Amino acid sequence: MLIYDLVLENGLVSSFNPKTGQIETEKTNIGIKDGKIVSTSVASHEARQETRNLDGLNVFPGIIDSQVHFREPGLTHKEDIESGTRAALMGGVTSIFEMPNTNPTTSTQEQFQEKINLSINRAHCHYAYFIGGGSDNFNHLNQLELLPSCSGVKVFLGSSFGNLLVDDDTVFKNILKNGRRRVIIHSEDEKRLKERKQIAIDAAHPRAHPIWRDEESALISTKKSIAFAKEANRPVHILHVSSSEEMAFLAQNKDIATVEILPQYLTLSAPECYERLGTLAQQNPPIRDQRHLEHLWKAVLNGTVDIIGSDHAPHTMEEKMKTYPQTPSGVPGVQTLIPVMLNEVNKGKMSLHRFIEMTTENPRRIFGVQHKGRIEIGYDADFTIVDLKRTEEIKKSWLQSKSNWSPFEGLKMQGWPVQVYLKGQLAMAEAEILKPHAGERVIFEHES
Repeated sequence: MLIYDLVLENGLVSSFNPKTGQIETEKTNIGIKDGKIVSTSVASHEARQETRNLDGLNVFPGIIDSQVHFREPGLTHKEDIESGTRAALMGGVTSIFEMPNTNPTTSTQEQFQEKINLSINRAHCHYAYFIGGGSDNFNHLNQLELLPSCSGVKVFLGSSFGNLLVDDDTVFKNILKNGRRRVIIHSEDEKRLKERKQIAIDAAHPRAHPIWRDEESALISTKKSIAFAKEANRPVHILHVSSSEEMAFLAQNKDIATVEILPQYLTLSAPECYERLGTLAQQNPPIRDQRHLEHLWKAVLNGTVDIIGSDHAPHTMEEKMKTYPQTPSGVPGVQTLIPVMLNEVNKGKMSLHRFIEMTTENPRRIFGVQHKGRIEIGYDADFTIVDLKRTEEIKKSWLQSKSNWSPFEGLKMQGWPVQVYLKGQLAMAEAEILKPHAGERVIFEHES
């Protein structure tokens, strides 16, 4: 006779239903055994070692943040794997995919394995890593992309350094030709950015950031990415799309491109954010004006956008207080992703099911994640449990990132992560980490 390790009772459980192709919600009881979901309809008489009554709280599949920068190795004064995953877990995120622009960059098998080793017994949530594609490793990417817990190949067409900056079309084409998995792209045209940088220098204020790095810089790069992707018959994922022009173009190219957006682009707008926050709103691509924000929301609602990620990119306050444009671009966000977007759900800007789809099912499908992203028999018992009615202020004392600031600091959000389960273990409850360093590597379909 099956005896459940744990039964979560009376939760409002939301997950993708493959029969209907929709996220659906029902009040039900989840049975867990050996870290896996073994029933989604436990009856009251069935034997179990422990029961927890969720009393109508919302239960999501563990939220996946598929774009974070945790700065380790080499830049650990800003963040490291331990502090970044602690912030993720505190914010309700159960799995992260981390970017390769560390020092050294993550572009060889040895450098990739170092990140895995740095995560063992340190990470507070589950983890995977991107391999960086560049001029010195494109011939090996078809093997590198198949490393265990590799979430894919990341390409920087603008705004990177060293061997990760791909501003040569021949190199970019060679990257796309070597491998099969979806290529992840930071899309800005480096040539145009260099030509226009004087705009930022002359302004000496971040209000010039979306003028310097204008929508044309992004659109030129994105059009090229799609053309080259089609030529190579290689699917691509365009990160942090911030302009209405790009969204309109990408809507016509969904056969080969998936699309990510950030909470900042849906909740902050120029010039107000730069006047109020200064360089704390500076990131690449930039937060743009209200016209773009309105079109980006339309793209979320009409299905052009596939994923919401945080692009958690921390810098110290000291670094951010330099004179623009010497200031680094990037803002922290892994811990605030869920509250900020649930607040938008509560305001009626989007449905709860749409948010869940973009942070669970779609990352699962797009990146080929095994056993995560759904509440389904056989999947890992990773859950993000939220109180949609609860309002909390984003306070510095709650933030876990080494950077210890947020562009949303001081704002009240309705909808709050109150518990996180990792493989059936209660890892976070009421802003307290109960099971530290419990993160394990994310497994992908290519590992089968």
